[in-house]
Amino acid sequence: MQQSEKITGTQLGLLLFTFIVSTNLLNVPGIMTMFGKRDAWISVFPAALSGLVSIWVMTVLANRYPGLTIIEYSSKIVGKWIGRLIAINYIYYWYVSITTISMQHTGFINTILLPKSPSIVTSLTFLILCGLAAIAGLEVIARCNEFITILILFYLIPILILTLGDVNFNQLKPVLGDGLLPMLQGAVSPGGGYMNQLFILGWLLPYLNQPRKARKVSLIALSGIALLVITVVMLTITVLGPLTGKLTFSFLSVIQYVGIEGSFERLESIAVALWVMGCFVKVAISLFIFSLSISQLFGIRNYREIVFPATFLSVVGTVWIFKNGAELNNYLAFTFPLAAFFNHSLIPLALLMVDTIRRSSVDNLRL
Repeated sequence: MQQSEKITGTQLGLLLFTFIVSTNLLNVPGIMTMFGKRDAWISVFPAALSGLVSIWVMTVLANRYPGLTIIEYSSKIVGKWIGRLIAINYIYYWYVSITTISMQHTGFINTILLPKSPSIVTSLTFLILCGLAAIAGLEVIARCNEFITILILFYLIPILILTLGDVNFNQLKPVLGDGLLPMLQGAVSPGGGYMNQLFILGWLLPYLNQPRKARKVSLIALSGIALLVITVVMLTITVLGPLTGKLTFSFLSVIQYVGIEGSFERLESIAVALWVMGCFVKVAISLFIFSLSISQLFGIRNYREIVFPATFLSVVGTVWIFKNGAELNNYLAFTFPLAAFFNHSLIPLALLMVDTIRRSSVDNLRL
């Protein structure tokens, strides 16, 4: 680990915020509404519980194994070989995640901005930029993200205010008219795949300069994420109604719909800027974690030696893992929440349970 790299509590909170909301604002409202219908905005509340569990599990493990990532303390908890299997699993997971995010980014840019550009060119240029940021290190990414988060909020808040002129709150009625089941189904995607992405604390906490602030800043970040997602989902439903669940980028459609005639039109350019900035931070962090995990598994002293090979391997994945956008959307809606729940929540929780049992057994033997 690069011990010289340190981030502050504020930088950690902003990284968590940007990492989760970056790719979720434009497409998650549609996925949630597909299942939760008009009550999708309520689905955020049970979904946020998975984020609370992730924060608690990862901070407890970090306190028990200070200065170590989840890759390192897994072997200490469940033994060398099972720990290596967990590490390999996470390396594969991060590889698929990077290629998935890159494909989302490429599809969005080609659809909205550059329809005639080859997808491989868009993916290659984007991933090289993210790879350079990962080589610069977590501290540089965190400092860059401080400015990016301010820009995202600076552009996003006025858009949300402009949207208020077109809302129809009757679209939200009757509340829970279809019962609890659709609302809970709507919570599966954000709860299983997005809110619990706070599990990245397992890689970031060793770099925090004041570890005692970890839980506080993580809870603040989760609160901000939940508030923003509720606002976006509610506004999207009140503007688009039942059409929300049928659109891939439903919030983008809202941004295209609103505006001040003659003054502020074609606001989708702002959506593109928000998407690109957020995706850059998310993929840069993911490449950092991916490279760090490989280096710790194989005992390589400097993770930076892994970044460029990992980057070009990810470029290959963007043309290999999914054949087209339909497969990608199907994966994001149905497969990703289950795979993410297994990696984000189930494995860390199992590690905590095993570690707790081992520690209690040792304490009993001492007595």
